[in-house]
Amino acid sequence: MRIRMKVTMSGTRNGEDWPPAGETVDLPTGEAQHLVASGIAKEVDGVPEVETATAPDTAEKRESRVRKAAAKKPDTK
Repeated sequence: MRIRMKVTMSGTRNGEDWPPAGETVDLPTGEAQHLVASGIAKEVDGVPEVETATAPDTAEKRESRVRKAAAKKPDTK
């Protein structure tokens, strides 16, 4: 069962650190239900997480504007 941690827990589970708050983990159903019932985690439905795009870097925007401006200027040599 996949759950999303609501809190960051200290310690380890089977030698691995618990995921931080907001991250997901797959656990056996009984263990996951126990964490959900105690308010430490919430069940994640079967919908996969969506990766979102980010805005271009401002340096890229600036470079694009400079190239466009240079292309518009007539050569006066």
